Amino acid sequence: MGRAAVAGGGAGGAHWWLPWLGLCFWATGAAAARGTDNGEALPESIPSAPGTLPHFIEEPDDAYIIKSNPIALRCKARPAMQIFFKCNGEWVHQNEHVSEESLDESSGLKVREVFINVTRQQVEDFHGPEDYWCQCVAWSHLGTSKSRKASVRIAYLRKNFEQDPQGREVPIEGMIVLHCRPPEGVPAAEVEWLKNEEPIDSEQDENIDTRADHNLIIRQARLSDSGNYTCMAANIVAKRRSLSATVVVYVNGGWSSWTEWSACNVRCGRGWQKRSRTCTNPAPLNGGAFCEGMSVQKITCTSLCPVDGSWEVWSEWSVCSPECEHLRIRECTAPPPRNGGKFCEGLSQESENCTDGLCILDKKPLHEIKPQSIENASDIALYSGLGAAVVAVAVLVIGITLYRRSQSDYGVDVIDSSALTGNSLLLNSSMQPDLTVSRTYSGPICLQDPLDKELMTESSLFNPLSDIKVKVQSSFMVSLGVSERAEYHGKNHSGTFPHGNNRSFSTMHPRNKTPYIQNLSSLPTRTELRTTGVFGHLGGRLVMPNTGVSLLIPHGAILEENSWEIYMSINQGEPSLQSDGSEVLLSPEVTCGPPDMIVTTPFALTIPHCADVSSEHWNIHLKKRTQQGKWEEVMSVEDESTSCYCLLDPFACHVLLDSFGTYALTGEPITDCAVKQLKVAVFGCMSCNSLDYNLRVYCVDNTPCAFQEVVSDERHQGGQLLEEPKLLHFKGNTFSLQISVLDIPPFLWRIKPFTACQEVPFSRVWCSNRQPLHCAFSLERYTPTTTQLSCKICIRQLKGHEQILQVQTSILESERETITFFAQEDSTFPAQTGPKAFKIPYSIRQRICATFDTPNAKGKDWQMLAQKNSINRNLSYFATQSSPSAVILNLWEARHQHDGDLDSLACALEEIGRTHTKLSNITESQLDEADFNYSRQNGL
Repeated sequence: MGRAAVAGGGAGGAHWWLPWLGLCFWATGAAAARGTDNGEALPESIPSAPGTLPHFIEEPDDAYIIKSNPIALRCKARPAMQIFFKCNGEWVHQNEHVSEESLDESSGLKVREVFINVTRQQVEDFHGPEDYWCQCVAWSHLGTSKSRKASVRIAYLRKNFEQDPQGREVPIEGMIVLHCRPPEGVPAAEVEWLKNEEPIDSEQDENIDTRADHNLIIRQARLSDSGNYTCMAANIVAKRRSLSATVVVYVNGGWSSWTEWSACNVRCGRGWQKRSRTCTNPAPLNGGAFCEGMSVQKITCTSLCPVDGSWEVWSEWSVCSPECEHLRIRECTAPPPRNGGKFCEGLSQESENCTDGLCILDKKPLHEIKPQSIENASDIALYSGLGAAVVAVAVLVIGITLYRRSQSDYGVDVIDSSALTGNSLLLNSSMQPDLTVSRTYSGPICLQDPLDKELMTESSLFNPLSDIKVKVQSSFMVSLGVSERAEYHGKNHSGTFPHGNNRSFSTMHPRNKTPYIQNLSSLPTRTELRTTGVFGHLGGRLVMPNTGVSLLIPHGAILEENSWEIYMSINQGEPSLQSDGSEVLLSPEVTCGPPDMIVTTPFALTIPHCADVSSEHWNIHLKKRTQQGKWEEVMSVEDESTSCYCLLDPFACHVLLDSFGTYALTGEPITDCAVKQLKVAVFGCMSCNSLDYNLRVYCVDNTPCAFQEVVSDERHQGGQLLEEPKLLHFKGNTFSLQISVLDIPPFLWRIKPFTACQEVPFSRVWCSNRQPLHCAFSLERYTPTTTQLSCKICIRQLKGHEQILQVQTSILESERETITFFAQEDSTFPAQTGPKAFKIPYSIRQRICATFDTPNAKGKDWQMLAQKNSINRNLSYFATQSSPSAVILNLWEARHQHDGDLDSLACALEEIGRTHTKLSNITESQLDEADFNYSRQNGL
C-alpha cells in the first residue's frame, strides 16, 4: 500500500489518509481516483463545503544567509485550513513547520500563519540549476493556492575591486570620469564615493553625477575638485574601500597684455625699447603649463642727438659811424643748434671806437673843441678813479676785519709764526687726528672753493705744533645749539705733537658766536639688535627688520620631533674684528645660534656688505669668531671649498653654512679702484636758539643696519630726514672727503665765514669700522619769519665721485614733509615658519629635486640648474650634498626673499627643457593648495 490510501467512502467521496503527514482529507470520487495514482503527491484541490480559495496575506520574501545564521520564511493566508512549504520541489516535513491560527473578526474567516527555518547547510547541499527556493501551499474547503517562490542565497562580498579608480590630471573646466567596479557580492554591493574621506552628495552639487554604473562624473572641473577620491562598496555582509585616486585640476598659464613700450634707453643715437608681459592671466597652477613665448620684447630705436650751436668767424669791421664807432658781427651757424642743442654763448656783435681820438664831435675835429668840454671829460675820469679807489680800500678793510674775527671766533692765537707754513695751521703728517671726539681746529682746514683743495690730502692737514689747547665741542651739545664750550687740553704725545715752544689758544667769551665746524664724530654706541624664533622640522625664515640680515632654515634641516629657539643678533658696539693692514670691515658682525645646534642640511645666512663687487679690485673674505674671541678666516669668496659656500651679490653675501656662530665680511683692496659704497644723508632740526637751524650730514657704510643706527639716533635728537639718501662711490685712492653747503639764500640765511666746507681724512672714512659719522653745520636766520630753507649739500671725494643733496624744507615741524626711512617689507613678520616662509611650494620643490638630482646623459642635471641660476663656481660644494638641487634652491630662496621671482626660475627650467617641472607664479593665497599637494606627495 502506498503512502496515501483511501480510508473510506460515502456519498460519492473518499476519505484520504496521509500517514507521512498525519492528515486526513475528504475528496470526491474523481479526486480520490487521482489520489490513488501517486501516493506521494497532494491533490491539486480538495473539495469541501462551499467557500473561497485561500488568499495570501503575506508571502515568503527572498532572503540571504549571513555567515552561519539561519533565516526564517513566513506565510500567512485566509481562509486556510493548512499551509505547508515546498522547497526545491519537495515538501517540507510538518515537524519543521511552526503554525499559528487565528480568526479574522471582520470576515469570520480562519487565518493561518506558518514559519520555517532554512540553514546555510541546506543551501550549500543543494546543487540545482537555479537558486535554492521555497513556496507556500495553502488549503481551504474550496481548494488550494500557491504563493510566489522565494529564493534563499548565501550572502558574501569579495575583498578586491574589479576596477579601482585611477588618478587624473585634468585642465580646469575639463570633464573628470572616475571608473569603479565594486567587488563581486550577494547581494550586489552599493557604491558610495568619498572625497578626502567626506561623502559626496550629488544631489547638492549639480556638477557631480554618481548614478552612471557606479562611476563618478564631474562635468566641469574646478580647482576645488582637486583631492583624493575613494570608491566605497557595501552590502549586508561587509564594506570594502578602493585605492584612493588623486585628482589634480591644473591651470595652464596665460599671458597678460603687453605693457607700453619703454622710453629709448639712450638719449641720442641707436638704442632699444622694450615691453613685457607676465604669465598671470591666469597664472599656471598645480603643474599647469607655463606660457609659451617670450616675456620681453625689444626693438631698436634711434634718437636724434642734440647739436650745440657754434659761432662763425667775425665779419670785417664796418665803416666808422657818425658816433665814432664801427661794428662787426658773427652768426651761430657753424653749426646752428639742432634737436634741442644749446645756443651759442657770448655776443653776436661787437663795437669799438674807430678814430683813435680823431673822432669828430658835433661835426668838429677834436682839436677845435673848446677846452671847457675837455675839462669836463677830465673831471669825470678823475672822479671815477677816486670812487674806485675808495671801494677797493673799503673791501680790503672789511676782508681783514672778517678774517680777524674768524680767527678770534676759533679761539686760536698763534704766538710763534715760525710754526706756520704759509697761511695754514699744519700738524705732523704722521698723526691721524682722533675724530671720535669732536674738536674745533683753527685755520683753513677746508677752503671756500672746493677746487682749491684738489692738492690737499690728509697727510698735509696739520704741521707739528707743541702742547696745544683745543676747544672741544660735543656733537650732541652742538646739535642742541648750546653756546657754552668746554676746553680740552691736549697732552704732548711722542711722535704725534712736537716738542719745544708751547702754543696757547685763547677761550672765547660765551656770548661770542663760534663757528659751527664739527668733524665726523661717533654716534652713541649700542650693544646689539636681536631677534628670535622657534623652528622645527618644517624650517622657516628669521629676518632682522630693516637690516638686510636674514637666516633661512631649510625644510628637514632640523630632525623630526625636535624644535629649537634660534636667535640672530647684530653687534652695534665697537667691532671686535680689528682690521689688519689694508683690510677693511665690509659688513656688520652677525651672530646666529645656538652654537651647539646640529643641522642635517646647510642653512643660508644673508649678510649685507658695502663693497662695489669686483674680483679685479677686491679680495673679500668670510671670517668667523672663535670661542676665544679671535677671528679666523673661513674662506675667500673666490676660493673653492666644500665646507661652506659664498655667493656675492651687489649688496649682500649669501653664505651656506653647517654651524652657527659669529660671522663678518672683510675686504682687502687689490687696486686703488676698489670702491666702498657709502650712503649719504642729511638731517635737520632746530637748535635751542630759535634763529639757528642745524644740518647734520652723515656718511655711513651702505648697509641697512648702519643707516638704521643713524635713524635711531636722529629720532632721539628730534632730527628729520630732509632728502632721500644717495649712494657715494668712495675709492681707495687715499684722497679725502669734502662736505660743503652751497647756494644758501643770501638775504634769508647766513653761515659763518670759512665754515661752509669741511674735510674728512681718507683713513677716517675708509676704515670707519661701520661707525656712523657725521658733519654738522649751523645756519642762522635773519628774521624769525623765515620758515623755508633751500640749499645744496655737496659731498665729494677729491678726484672721485660726487653727490648733491638738494635741501628744500620747512623748518616748522607742522609744515615739514615726511620722508620714509625704510620700505617696511620685512619688518612685519621677523620669524616665519613652515611652508609660508618659502617662495617655492614644497610639492614643486620635490619634483624639481627628483628631476635634477638624477644624472642625465644630456647634461640636464643639477649642474645645469646651477648654471641657469648664475651659480658658476665652486660646484664641488654642491656635489658633496645628498641633494644638490635642494641646496641650490635654498640658495635661490635666500637670494629672492623679497621679490620671490618665480618667473625667472620657471624660465630657467623652461630653457633647460624640463617642461614637466615648470613653475607657476604662486601667490600667498595659493599656498594652501600647495600644502595639499605636499600632503598628497607624502601620503598624508
